[in-house]
Amino acid sequence: MKEIIEELQDAQIGKVKESEPLSKHTTWKIGGPADVLVEPAGIEEMKKTMEIIQKHNVPWRAIGRGSNLLVDDKGIEGVVIKLGENISHLEIGDGEIRVGGGYSIIKLATIISKKGLSGLEFAGGIPGTVGGAVFMNAGAHGSDMNKILIKAHVLYPDGTMKWIAKEDMGFSYRTSRLQKEKGICLEAVLEIKEGNKDEIVSEMQKNKDYRRNTQPWKDPCAGSVFRNPLPDHAGKLIEEAGLKGYRIGGAQISEMHGNFIVNIDNAQAADVLALIDHVKTTIKEKNNVEMHTEVEIVKR
Repeated sequence: MKEIIEELQDAQIGKVKESEPLSKHTTWKIGGPADVLVEPAGIEEMKKTMEIIQKHNVPWRAIGRGSNLLVDDKGIEGVVIKLGENISHLEIGDGEIRVGGGYSIIKLATIISKKGLSGLEFAGGIPGTVGGAVFMNAGAHGSDMNKILIKAHVLYPDGTMKWIAKEDMGFSYRTSRLQKEKGICLEAVLEIKEGNKDEIVSEMQKNKDYRRNTQPWKDPCAGSVFRNPLPDHAGKLIEEAGLKGYRIGGAQISEMHGNFIVNIDNAQAADVLALIDHVKTTIKEKNNVEMHTEVEIVKR
């Protein structure tokens, strides 16, 4: 990895860190080291980073705030590209906003609501970035990114960039075409509309309060672990199976919400994986329902 590190540094693309613990970059506070962690200084630097990665033919992946990610204790091989504050521009126009993929979606929802602009009330408690939300078609409270996205600016592994309209994003439940194509959402243009500021702020605060009162965000976690096996709900099935509070090592199924696993005592990825397997086995036996993870599991 020495050659690629030197080339990334020489290209002055931004921060380049070797053997960086990913526990510092995930909301679960879990994860071994990345061989290389890169935080590009902007969109052009993102493109240059990808070109260098492809030239050296090394594995790579992109992350935002690491809020939907379980990283193996052995870490991640190759290069991890982090979209952070350097790609977090915001332009508010007439009926739409243009926002960087590294922008915190909670922060964005808060700013927009205070300006009396509607469309992001559902996102007030989603702890990720705009890019990650587009990638996952993140949603809550009956809405999701599919409802507000106009188009996304995407970087592909071959270094090309293009804008993709919402109609071509292949959105479905917690899914977009970017997951298959390994596309990175650099920017998004989102539809907004003017509304009653007090009503918008009140709605978003209600959503935030609901999350605060029902979900364990005070502990390191990654949001919902399992996709809802519709028409059932994962949390309900887990709770009815008596698994709330079930613990393996430093990881525990939350006492507040069955679909959350919290890091209560320096948990390892192995602890979380064991809990996930235990839930899958239990629900299959009790309900004959296959449980699938919503969080992405990354193994070396």
